[in-house]
Amino acid sequence: MRKLKTGDDVFVITGKDKGKSGKILKVFPKEERAIVEGINKIKKHLKPTPRNPQGGIIEIFGKIHISNLMLICPKCKRPTRVGIKILEDKRKIRYCKKCGDFVDQM
Repeated sequence: MRKLKTGDDVFVITGKDKGKSGKILKVFPKEERAIVEGINKIKKHLKPTPRNPQGGIIEIFGKIHISNLMLICPKCKRPTRVGIKILEDKRKIRYCKKCGDFVDQM
Protein backbone atom coordinates (compact mmCIF):
# COMPACT_ATOMS: atom_id res chain seq x y z
CA MET A 1 0.00 0.00 0.00
CA ARG A 2 1.33 3.40 -0.98
CA LYS A 3 1.37 6.21 1.53
CA LEU A 4 2.11 8.87 -1.11
CA LYS A 5 0.01 9.32 -4.24
CA THR A 6 -0.05 11.47 -7.35
CA GLY A 7 -1.34 14.94 -6.53
CA ASP A 8 -0.16 14.98 -2.89
CA ASP A 9 1.70 18.03 -1.58
CA VAL A 10 5.03 16.87 -0.14
CA PHE A 11 8.00 18.34 1.73
CA VAL A 12 11.61 17.30 1.00
CA ILE A 13 13.39 16.30 4.23
CA THR A 14 16.88 15.55 2.91
CA GLY A 15 19.09 15.98 -0.15
CA LYS A 16 20.06 18.96 -2.28
CA ASP A 17 16.48 20.31 -2.30
CA LYS A 18 15.98 19.97 1.49
CA GLY A 19 13.26 22.31 2.80
CA LYS A 20 11.42 22.70 -0.51
CA SER A 21 7.91 21.50 -1.21
CA GLY A 22 5.91 20.60 -4.30
CA LYS A 23 3.17 18.45 -5.79
CA ILE A 24 3.76 14.85 -6.84
CA LEU A 25 3.42 14.52 -10.62
CA LYS A 26 4.03 10.77 -10.92
CA VAL A 27 4.83 7.85 -8.60
CA PHE A 28 6.90 4.77 -9.49
CA PRO A 29 5.93 2.21 -6.80
CA LYS A 30 8.31 -0.58 -7.90
CA GLU A 31 11.28 1.81 -7.77
CA GLU A 32 9.95 3.59 -4.65
CA ARG A 33 10.52 6.93 -6.36
CA ALA A 34 8.42 9.92 -7.37
CA ILE A 35 8.65 12.95 -9.63
CA VAL A 36 7.88 16.14 -7.71
CA GLU A 37 7.15 19.49 -9.36
CA GLY A 38 10.04 21.93 -8.83
CA ILE A 39 12.31 19.38 -7.11
CA ASN A 40 15.50 17.71 -8.45
CA LYS A 41 15.86 19.79 -11.63
CA ILE A 42 18.08 18.15 -14.24
CA LYS A 43 19.46 19.73 -17.42
CA LYS A 44 19.17 17.46 -20.44
CA HIS A 45 21.09 18.09 -23.67
CA LEU A 46 19.13 17.36 -26.85
CA LYS A 47 20.65 16.72 -30.26
CA PRO A 48 19.01 18.42 -33.23
CA THR A 49 16.43 16.08 -34.79
CA PRO A 50 13.76 16.50 -37.48
CA ARG A 51 11.19 16.92 -34.72
CA ASN A 52 13.37 19.38 -32.77
CA PRO A 53 15.71 21.03 -35.32
CA GLN A 54 17.13 23.55 -32.83
CA GLY A 55 18.32 21.03 -30.22
CA GLY A 56 19.53 22.66 -27.01
CA ILE A 57 19.35 22.24 -23.27
CA ILE A 58 16.06 21.65 -21.43
CA GLU A 59 15.29 21.36 -17.72
CA ILE A 60 13.30 18.36 -16.48
CA PHE A 61 12.38 17.10 -13.02
CA GLY A 62 14.21 13.94 -11.93
CA LYS A 63 12.99 11.14 -9.70
CA ILE A 64 13.44 11.38 -5.92
CA HIS A 65 13.22 8.53 -3.42
CA ILE A 66 9.97 8.38 -1.46
CA SER A 67 11.86 8.08 1.85
CA ASN A 68 13.10 11.66 1.32
CA LEU A 69 9.53 13.02 1.18
CA MET A 70 6.91 13.79 3.84
CA LEU A 71 3.25 14.45 3.16
CA ILE A 72 1.98 17.95 3.98
CA CYS A 73 -1.30 17.51 5.86
CA PRO A 74 -4.14 19.43 4.16
CA LYS A 75 -5.64 20.36 7.55
CA CYS A 76 -2.69 21.32 9.78
CA LYS A 77 -0.41 22.38 6.84
CA ARG A 78 2.67 20.71 8.41
CA PRO A 79 4.89 17.88 7.13
CA THR A 80 3.75 14.70 8.81
CA ARG A 81 4.08 10.96 8.79
CA VAL A 82 1.14 9.08 7.31
CA GLY A 83 -0.71 6.25 9.01
CA ILE A 84 -3.32 3.87 7.64
CA LYS A 85 -6.50 2.94 9.49
CA ILE A 86 -8.90 0.16 8.51
CA LEU A 87 -12.52 1.15 9.02
CA GLU A 88 -15.39 -1.16 10.05
CA ASP A 89 -16.45 -1.63 6.42
CA LYS A 90 -12.88 -2.84 5.56
CA ARG A 91 -11.90 0.37 3.73
CA LYS A 92 -8.37 1.70 4.24
CA ILE A 93 -7.89 5.38 4.90
CA ARG A 94 -4.77 7.55 5.28
CA TYR A 95 -4.49 9.84 8.29
CA CYS A 96 -2.13 12.50 9.64
CA LYS A 97 -0.10 11.29 12.63
CA LYS A 98 0.19 14.85 14.05
CA CYS A 99 -3.43 16.02 14.04
CA GLY A 100 -5.17 12.65 13.56
CA ASP A 101 -7.36 13.95 10.73
CA PHE A 102 -8.07 11.78 7.66
CA VAL A 103 -6.11 12.75 4.53
CA ASP A 104 -8.33 10.89 2.04
CA GLN A 105 -9.87 7.52 1.31
CA MET A 106 -7.93 4.75 -0.43
